[in-house]
Amino acid sequence: MAVIDTFTAASDGRPDPDALLEKLQQQEQAAQQGKLRIYFGSNAGVGKTCAMLSAARHEQSQGRDVVAGVVETHGRRDTAEGLKGLEVLPRSSLLHRDTTLSEFDLDAALERHPSVLLVDELAHSNIPGSRHPKRWQDVEELLRAGIDVWTTLNVQHLESLNDIISGIIGIRVRETVPDHVFDNAHEVLVIDLPPDDLLRRLKDGKVYQAPQAERASRNFFRKGNLLALRELTLRRTADRVDAQMRDYRRERSIITLWPARERLLVGVAGHPSDERLVREAARLAQKLEADWLVVHVSGPQRRGQAANRYASAMKSLALAAEFGGDTLTLSGMDVAETLVACAREHNANRLVLGHCPRKVWQFWQPSVSDHISRHHPHIDQMVMAHGPMPRTAAPVAKAEGGLPPSRLPAYLWASLACFGATALAALLLQVFDLANVVMLFLLTVVLVALRYGRGPGVWAAMLAVLCFDFFFVQPRWSFTVNDTQYFFTFALMLGIALITGQLTARLRFEARSAAARERRATSLARLARDLSAALTVEQISEVALRTFSGVFDARVGLALPDLAGSVHGVGSGAFALDESIAQWAYDHDQPAGQGTDTLAAAKGRYLPLKAPMRVRGVLVLELAEAERLADPQEQGLLEACMSQLAIALERVHYVEVAQSTLVQMEGERMRNTLLAAISHDLRTPLTTIIGAADAAGPHAPPGPLQDLLGGIHEQASSMQRLIENLLDMARMQEGGVRLNRQWHSLEEIVGSALRQLREPLARHVVRTAMAPELPLVEVDALLLERVLVNLLDNAAKYTPAGTLIQVKAREEQHSIVLQVSDAGPGCPDGSSLHSLFEPFTRGRQESSVAGIGLGLALSRRIIEAHGGRIEAQPHAGPGISFIITLPAGQPPSMESL
Repeated sequence: MAVIDTFTAASDGRPDPDALLEKLQQQEQAAQQGKLRIYFGSNAGVGKTCAMLSAARHEQSQGRDVVAGVVETHGRRDTAEGLKGLEVLPRSSLLHRDTTLSEFDLDAALERHPSVLLVDELAHSNIPGSRHPKRWQDVEELLRAGIDVWTTLNVQHLESLNDIISGIIGIRVRETVPDHVFDNAHEVLVIDLPPDDLLRRLKDGKVYQAPQAERASRNFFRKGNLLALRELTLRRTADRVDAQMRDYRRERSIITLWPARERLLVGVAGHPSDERLVREAARLAQKLEADWLVVHVSGPQRRGQAANRYASAMKSLALAAEFGGDTLTLSGMDVAETLVACAREHNANRLVLGHCPRKVWQFWQPSVSDHISRHHPHIDQMVMAHGPMPRTAAPVAKAEGGLPPSRLPAYLWASLACFGATALAALLLQVFDLANVVMLFLLTVVLVALRYGRGPGVWAAMLAVLCFDFFFVQPRWSFTVNDTQYFFTFALMLGIALITGQLTARLRFEARSAAARERRATSLARLARDLSAALTVEQISEVALRTFSGVFDARVGLALPDLAGSVHGVGSGAFALDESIAQWAYDHDQPAGQGTDTLAAAKGRYLPLKAPMRVRGVLVLELAEAERLADPQEQGLLEACMSQLAIALERVHYVEVAQSTLVQMEGERMRNTLLAAISHDLRTPLTTIIGAADAAGPHAPPGPLQDLLGGIHEQASSMQRLIENLLDMARMQEGGVRLNRQWHSLEEIVGSALRQLREPLARHVVRTAMAPELPLVEVDALLLERVLVNLLDNAAKYTPAGTLIQVKAREEQHSIVLQVSDAGPGCPDGSSLHSLFEPFTRGRQESSVAGIGLGLALSRRIIEAHGGRIEAQPHAGPGISFIITLPAGQPPSMESL
C-alpha cells in the first residue's frame, strides 16, 4: 500500500518556494558528487557489459580518464576483448574461511580517483570482511568522492520486483539493490535483446560455459521467463522516465496535462456506494494497464455526517490499497479545484468520479463533474452512477431541529454571541450612530466563524441581521420595516457577513491543515535529529519510546532480536508487551495485533521495523484512539518514523559488526606476528641442533649415545616442520597464498615428500599406487609437497608402528585425485571431520603427540588456492583417508616443454 501525504496546490500556480529551495540544495549537493550510469537489462547475456566497455573505450578516445575497477568476464571472449586498452585496477585479496578470494579494491579506486570508473554487477555481495556488505554501497562511496561510476544491473536484482520475479521464474533472488539507487541514477541505458536472439547466444556458449548453459536453458532461460523479464525491464524504465517527467512539470509549474501514459485519478466522496466505484476503477485500470490513484478530499469538519463520510472514505481507500492502487487524502474547501490540482501534480489524464444526485435545495450549486467540465475542459472525465444507496447505511443521530448533537454547542455559542453583540450595541447607540453599530455584528460573525467554522458562521450572520432588524430598525421590537432602504442594508449586511464568515472559516481550516503538516514535519525532523545522535541501542530505544508516545498519543514498546533471533522487550519505558506476538510479527515481517487481521484481540499493534537489509525489531503501539491510524496521513507519518527508527538500528548494528571485525582482525594480526617472531627465533637453534646431531651421529659408538642422538635429530626435525608450518600460516594470513604454478609430475612430488619423512615413516609400511600415464599437473610443487608432508607426518604420528600408510593417485572426470590413507584410530567419536581443518584444532586435545594443529589448516588453504578441495573420509574399519582433488587442466605438448 502506498500512502501519499497531503498535497497542497498553490492557487495561483506559482512554484512552491520551499520546494525550489530544496531543489537548489539537491542540485548543489549533486554537483559535488559523481554521476551514476546504469546499463540495465532483463537478463545476463544481453550485452550490458560489452555496451559499457564499448562506451568506455569511446570516452577514453575523447581524452577522459577511464579505469576498469572490476569487470566480470565469466569466460566470455567478447567481454575479455572489450577490456583491451583499458586500465584495470588490481583486485584485493581477502581471507574467507581459510580461502583467499579476490574482491574489488575500493581503497585503490579512491586513491586512483579516475574520471570514470567501471564497476560491473551492481547487485554483487562482497566477501565478508569487506568494508561494505554490498557492491552498491561501494558505488555510493565512490559517488560521494566525486567519481563517475558506470555499472550494470539486471531487472531481477531490483528490491521492489523481487517477489514478482520470484513468482515468475520460481527462484528467490538473494542479491538485490534498493530501488532508490536505481531511481537516483543520473542515467539509465536499457540494453535489450529479443528472447530468440538471447537463446541463440546461450546455445552458442556466449552467455555461460557449456555445463552451466545447459542447466540455465532448462530452468531460468525459458522463453516465457525471458518475455516476462523483458516486459518488466521496459516497464520499470518507463516508470523512472515518467517520474522524471512529473518532476520536470512540477519544477516549471506546468499545469497542462501531458497524457504520455494512462493514469487514473479516482475521487471518492465518502458515500457507502464508493466501494462499487473503487472496484470498477480497479477493473478499468487493469484493462487499460494504467496506474491509478484513489483520492478523498476532506473538508474542515469531521463531525456528524461529515465524520461518517470520512470513515466511509477511509474504508474505500483501504479497499483500493488491497487492489494495488495508491491512496491519497487531500485537504481543501473546493473539492473540484483540489482534484484538478492533484491531477496536474500526478499528470493523471483521466478523472473517475461517482455521480451523486443533488438535492432539490442544491440546484444553485454545480456538481464536481460540472465544475471541472466548465472550468477545466482539457481533463477527461468518466462519471459512474453510484446506484441506489444501501438500506443498511447507519443513520446519523440527530437532535431536535435536525442538527447532530455534537454540533449543538457550537450553534448555541453562536446564538449567545449574537445576543451579546445586541446588548453591547444597545449601549453603544447612546454614543455612536446606527451605521457604526453594524460593524459590531460583522465582527461577531467573523469571530464565530473563526472559532466554530462555516456552519455556525452562517447561522451567526443570519441571526445578526434578524437582531439588527428587530432591536434597532424602526419600528423597533418588530420585523416590520418602514424605510425600504433598510432592505438593501439587510442584504448588504448579510452578504458581507456570509462572505467574511466563509473566508474566515477557510482561513481557519487552512491554518489547521498547515499546523498538522508542520506537526508531521517537525516530528520527523526531531526524530531524525535525535536518532542521528544516538550511538547505542539503548539510546535509540529511549528516543523511540519518547518520540512515538508523544507524537501518536500511545503507550509504546520496542522488541529487538538477540543473536538467536528471539525478540525481547527493551527500554525502561516499555509496557508489558506480548513477546510471542512480537516474535510472529518479526518472523513473518507482517503487522499483528489490534487493527490487523492477525491476533486482532491483542491490546497493542505490533509493527515490524523494516530496514534496507532486514527486519530490525518490532514496534508496539497501544493507541489512545484505536481509529487514529485509519487516517492515511497518520499512517504515512508512522511509516516514515518507523523507517527512520529501523535505519538507525541497522546503522548501530553495522557499527558493532565493524568494531567486532576490527578487534578480531587486530587480534589475528597480533597472533600471526607473535607466531612469526617466535618461529623465526626458534629456526636458527633448531637448525644448529639438527646439524650437530647429524655431525655427531657417525662418530658416536653404537649403543645408547647413538640412539640418543637419533632421537634428538628426529624430534628436532619434527619441531622444524612445525616451525615451518607456523611461518607459512603467518605469511599466508598476512599476504595470502602466492602460487608459483608450473607443470610437474605428481610421482616426483610424492617421492620428494616420502624422502623428507623417511625417518618418521621407517616404522610403518608405506605403499604407493599411482595410476599409469598420469598427466602433468599445474601446481606449486613446493606447496603441494608441504601438503603431502603434513598428511604423511600426521599419519606417522597418530598411527601405531607397523600399520599401513597408502598414497594413491588417479585421474577422474577432468580432475586429479590424490589420497593419503592410514589405519590409525581415525577421528574421535563426536568430532566433526570438517573441524579438523580449522587452525589450532587437533583430533585429540590431550595427547602426548607433539603438534599444535596447523598442518591440516595449512593444507586446506594451499589446496583451495589451487582451485581444488581437500576432505577427510572415515574408513569402515580403523583409519581415515584424506582426499585431495585438483583440476587436471590441459598439459602442454612435450615440444613446448
